[in-house]
Amino acid sequence: MEQAVKAHRELAAEAERFIRTCYAELGHTESETNARVRAVQASIVLAGTYTHTTEELVHGAKMAWRNSTRCIGRLFWETMHVFDERLAATEEEMAQAIERHIAYATNGGKIRPAITIFPQEEAGGKGPRIWNAQLIRYAGYAQPDGSIVGDPISAKLTAYCQSLGWRGAGTAFDVLPLLLQAGGASPKLFELPAGLVLEVRLRHPELAGFDVLGLKWYAVPLVANMRLAIGGISYTAAPFNGWYMGTEIGARNLADRDRYDLLPEVAKLMGLDTRSEATLWRDKALVELNVAVLHSYRQAGVAIVDHHTAAKQFARFEENEHKQGRDITGRWSWLIPPLSPATTHMFHSRYDATEHTPNFFAQDGLI
Repeated sequence: MEQAVKAHRELAAEAERFIRTCYAELGHTESETNARVRAVQASIVLAGTYTHTTEELVHGAKMAWRNSTRCIGRLFWETMHVFDERLAATEEEMAQAIERHIAYATNGGKIRPAITIFPQEEAGGKGPRIWNAQLIRYAGYAQPDGSIVGDPISAKLTAYCQSLGWRGAGTAFDVLPLLLQAGGASPKLFELPAGLVLEVRLRHPELAGFDVLGLKWYAVPLVANMRLAIGGISYTAAPFNGWYMGTEIGARNLADRDRYDLLPEVAKLMGLDTRSEATLWRDKALVELNVAVLHSYRQAGVAIVDHHTAAKQFARFEENEHKQGRDITGRWSWLIPPLSPATTHMFHSRYDATEHTPNFFAQDGLI
């Protein structure tokens, strides 16, 4: 009993903090704010929880992006479109909502930031979940010799999908199905419709033979495994997207040794001497791989940002936040790009890594 009372007090305090900040930013009067705080506190006393209005949900989700310490793209936090899917009660309804989100966000390549918010977590920690770390990601097929065809980061999820009967084509770039759980005992599998996922063939503007690698990547990064926290309420399924920064693809997904590990192949195409690290062959190959990514997305008309432009945009975000009297938070290790970080102002700055709410938080993985 004491534990429940304590939890209710903590929720009421967190809810009031959010309501007062949210309503002040939205221009509500003090009397309107006080009335809403009283209504929320009464709901918590009676039911142990409360429900956000549409206005609170929309602005709270945008605030969560603004507070995301790991994101360099926060300048555009106010532009995010919020899909309120709190009435989705089945995995089928979740799948339909996700398809709508992907179509809206993709927008023929003119990527639009968006978030889809499913029902809030119930008492006892029960809530809908998306088993995929990203809504769109390539499969990773474990081979008898221990190697992986495709994306190694997806190997466990791929194996689980196969155990449910899914069979991909076995290529290095097969889009995984969705694994959705609306509160049932086990997740359901849904393949994304053909044509829904926009992909970009990667080509280099100058490097002969690059096409032989047969590389591609999907247009929209849609994070699906984080918990959205707004005013003490948790949304365990709230996939969201912005657009790619080129280095996410060219310096991490395709270059990391535990991902596609393509630097040796690119270096070979370039005729680089890989016998010694002192030749900086990795650095040269990394730059050209990133050149190919940026070139290809722009040629395909798909929105993407280079890390230098993204850094300048983050500087504008910092200026805007200072003007509003808000502190700048950030995780330095996440804000600096993985390619030439010392060329950006973030590398030479220090940031407060405090996690303010609303925000997105990691939650236990399901695979």
